[in-house]
Amino acid sequence: MALAPTPAFLEAAQAYGLDFEGEDLPRLGLYLAMLIRTNQQFNLTAVDEPAQAWQRHILDSLTLVPLLGEIKPHDLEVGLRVIDVGSGGGLPGLPLAICMPKVRFTLLEPTGKKARFLESVVERLKLANARVLCDRAEVLGQHRGVHRECYDVAVARAVGPLAMLAELLVPFVRVEGAIMAIKGAKADAELTEAGEAIETLGAAHVGTVETPTGRVVVLDKLTRTPRDYPRRDGEPKRAPIGRGNP
Repeated sequence: MALAPTPAFLEAAQAYGLDFEGEDLPRLGLYLAMLIRTNQQFNLTAVDEPAQAWQRHILDSLTLVPLLGEIKPHDLEVGLRVIDVGSGGGLPGLPLAICMPKVRFTLLEPTGKKARFLESVVERLKLANARVLCDRAEVLGQHRGVHRECYDVAVARAVGPLAMLAELLVPFVRVEGAIMAIKGAKADAELTEAGEAIETLGAAHVGTVETPTGRVVVLDKLTRTPRDYPRRDGEPKRAPIGRGNP
C-alpha cells in the first residue's frame, strides 16, 4: 500500500518549485512503502519513519530535478542519460525516474540483494525509463563504448567522500557532461580534499547548490578521463587520489 505524502513534504516541494503530475505521488508513495518494508529484511536505509523518509529521501532526491532539467542531452533522439552510482535503496535514482519519465536512468548497485530490490521496484512501477545493473563502478567505468564516457550526467547520494566518489563518477560522463553529488554540511571540506582528484580526472567544480535538504556539488567534465581511472576494485576508497597517490 502506498504511503501518502505528508503536508510538510508537499509544502517544501512546492516552495522548491517541484510540480507533480498524474501518478507521481502515488508511485513515490508505493516506492517508499516498498523501501521501508524491505528495510525490515536487510539494511537499505537508516531512516524508515515515513514522515522523515518523505523529507530526507524523496525530497532530497528530487532536489536534482531542476538541475537535471538544465542539461542538454548529447543525443537528442536518445534523450538525457543519467547514471546513479551506488544506488543502494534507489536514492536518488528511483524518485527521479518516477518524476522524469523522459530521462533514461541507469541504477548501478554492486550488492546483489539491493540490486534485486531495485529491479522489483522498476518492475512493480513499470518504469520503462530505468534499468538496474549489478556491478562495481570501478569495473563498468572502464567499459569503453558501453558505459565509460557514455552518460550525460552521473549522480550519487550517500556513497562516500568526494575525493573517492569523483573517481567513481567522472569516468562515466561524456566531455561537457555533469556530475552531481548530493552532500551535506561537509561539502566545502570535501571539495578541498578532492581538488586534486577532480582535476586529475578531467573535471572542475562549477557550483554548490543549496537545497531544502542539503547541498548539491556540481562538477563539469572538461576533458577525457585518463585511461588509468577508475583504478581496480576498492582502490579509490582505500587510497583516494591526492593522498600520496597517483
